[in-house]
Order: sequence, then structure tokens, then C-alpha cells
Amino acid sequence: MGCGKSTLGRKLATRLGYTLIDLDQQIEKITKSTVVDYFAANGEDAFRQLESSTLKEYVYPANSIIATGGGTPCYFDNMDWMNANGLTIYIEMKPYALAKRLEQGIAKRPLLSNLTEEGIVAFIENKLSERNPFYSRAAVTISGVNLTAEHLHAIVMEKS
Repeated sequence: MGCGKSTLGRKLATRLGYTLIDLDQQIEKITKSTVVDYFAANGEDAFRQLESSTLKEYVYPANSIIATGGGTPCYFDNMDWMNANGLTIYIEMKPYALAKRLEQGIAKRPLLSNLTEEGIVAFIENKLSERNPFYSRAAVTISGVNLTAEHLHAIVMEKS
């Protein structure tokens, strides 16, 4: 959350002439509701099941970049599937830097809306400690600090 997956993914897709697929947007099309609303109405287990099946069953264009939600790699065998089907990239950032980026969009993130700045940092630290064992299995780990689409493009070209 806040590392720039969607923004950098969009810019990278443009540079490469690829299609960007935002997994959350695909889920919203399927459910005809927002991810937040679906999650609230059906619970995390149902959401994670839908997320996993959408990830694995979507028919992707030949050249595409998939921006997943931050929890996607952490459930079922999603990270193994992603590694087997493409180049995975973890955009790593420190909790405080992520919190600073998220300040502007707190209203769109219900999990953060009632937290203080310190609370947001603590929430992010907790999530990262839970998720890093999965994130660390990405093929590429790169710092998100000052990361540009040009730099990301160079890495993708090197690894392809």
C-alpha cells in the first residue's frame, strides 16, 4: 500500500507498450462493487478466494503488467503462481516513507482512516512483518525511494 505499484505499473506499461491489469479493478468489475465494499460484506476469506481465482483465471493479454493488491502474494499459492508465470517485483519501502505517501489518500483507505500518523506507521510495520516472507520471494526486490519508470524499465529489460 503506497509503494507505487499502480502508478509505476501504468508508466512502465506505457514505456513497454504493454497492457496494465489492475487486479483490484478486475475484481470490482466481477463483483460490481468496490473492493472495500465487497470485503466488508463478504469478509476477508471470501475476498482472498476471489482474488486468487481472479489472479489465476484471468485471460491476460500477451504482454501485460499486473498490479496486485498488497495481500495478494500472501494467500494460497499466489506468489508461487506469479513467479511461475512472470517476473515478480517487490517495491520495498520503509514504513515511515509509506505512511508519508499515504497521508493524502487516507479517506480512500478505511483501514487507515481512524489512525494517527504513529498508528499508521505501526499498522504498516505490522503488515510488512506479516507479508515480508512472501514479498521476499519476488524475483526482484527494488527500493521504492525515488524509483522511476525508467529505472524500473531498465531492470525489467535486464531480467527478461
